[in-house]
Amino acid sequence: MSIDVSEVRRLATDLGKAPRAVVSEAEKVLEKGALNVKRRMAEDAKQLTGSARHFHGSISYDPTPGAGVGYEVGPDKERMQGALGNLLYFGSRKNAPVLDVEAGLADEEPRLVTAMEQMLEKVMRGA
Repeated sequence: MSIDVSEVRRLATDLGKAPRAVVSEAEKVLEKGALNVKRRMAEDAKQLTGSARHFHGSISYDPTPGAGVGYEVGPDKERMQGALGNLLYFGSRKNAPVLDVEAGLADEEPRLVTAMEQMLEKVMRGA
């Protein structure tokens, strides 16, 4: 499954040139989207039993450093069982992936795009 995020990337690039109000509001929208993706990933991971039963607690989200607006969502290797993320999401030579790393984003994408459109309309009306 692939997700075309080129429009989101173009929007993020445009937001880098936008007034502070747009960037500030975009940060709020993207943080809520990142939280929703995190919750979905953690919920999916709760299905795991046995030796990976605590993995869901390692899922987190953090703002990406740099000039743009964005978030990184996924297992934190510093948290309990976070280091299992690569194996659980991507598998290995001997084990197939157990979880879908893209499911949370695919689920959130339509809501995120709608929220960004609404935010831009709101800011443009206020400008």
